[in-house]
Amino acid sequence: MRGFYTDPGQFVALSGLDHLRSLVEGGSLPPPIGYFCGLRLCAAEPGSATFTMPVTDWLLPPQGVVSGATLALLVDAPLGCTVQTALPPATPFTSAEISLSFLRTVVPRSGTLTAKGRLIHAGKTIAVSQVDVTDDAGRLIAVTSSRCAILPRISAPWEMVEHALKNPPRIAEPQWPTPHPYERPIVGEVLPQEIWARVSGLDVLRGLIRQELPSPPLNRFFGITPLDAEEGTTKWKMPASEWFCAPVKGRLYGGATAFLAGTAIDGAVQTTVPAGTAFAPVDLKVYFLRPVLPDGRDLVANGTVMHRGRSVVIATSEVFDADGKKVAVATGSALVLPGRPATVTTELSPPDPTAEE
Repeated sequence: MRGFYTDPGQFVALSGLDHLRSLVEGGSLPPPIGYFCGLRLCAAEPGSATFTMPVTDWLLPPQGVVSGATLALLVDAPLGCTVQTALPPATPFTSAEISLSFLRTVVPRSGTLTAKGRLIHAGKTIAVSQVDVTDDAGRLIAVTSSRCAILPRISAPWEMVEHALKNPPRIAEPQWPTPHPYERPIVGEVLPQEIWARVSGLDVLRGLIRQELPSPPLNRFFGITPLDAEEGTTKWKMPASEWFCAPVKGRLYGGATAFLAGTAIDGAVQTTVPAGTAFAPVDLKVYFLRPVLPDGRDLVANGTVMHRGRSVVIATSEVFDADGKKVAVATGSALVLPGRPATVTTELSPPDPTAEE
């Protein structure tokens, strides 16, 4: 693992906005999640924070198109940092929930995604922010929002504050011995369309579990693995790795937990899809119940379909830590797309309601 955490002196000495600006100007280097997937803070303004993340083939599941759940890795950072721009010094906060609405698919090798935040409300105990995700062409990919809990200010001795103000950090980028994880050679395979054309979604998951089908890059990158699959239910595990940490030391990045929760929902939906039928996630909402320690032990997520109609599937998931404590719950929905290829190489656009059948 490589990466850096927030300096306590800077946190208590600087306002949220000034602290973020110092990071943009080189006052600190990225946290572990930044080195892991290329997530970067590139701008901080009053009421707004902007992050970017490259779309690499490491993010590809068996279908070969970046899942909506994966976007949680990008948006959780600007959602929280946008709130942080409105906070005074020494004021912690935590995400209570995030919501994502997916508007376009993200296909392989589509460059860099940009997530720009906008502050909706900042009160004494609650703040709400919104983030739009766009691609290199400026097209809107997803609209997301978050509700954050603002916690009581932390008391700190004046000597600590004074030292931090007089000694702003300037950290040089180390000479790393290997490429960052997202820059390393891709390992894993996307399943060809001929498999999806003749095998149901449930049987594909079972083939992955039994290792009869090759594991995709996404699974190898995050260490996320399907453990069980029945019609309407799936079970997944993922290590609570320190690679998945943001600037707060000792706490897993909420976007990583949301990614696991959303993957379990997508998996549950997939178990209901017959051969020759694709599905497209529409939305995802995740509630965070308690912090997760990055102790390397497995998180487990159970996904369950609550409703399966002809064109819409609604599912839920629950995420548990290695001690069996529930850390997050989520809901999501997806569209069933008969006759559409599951392995996507170009953008899927919604059907034209004015077109003749």
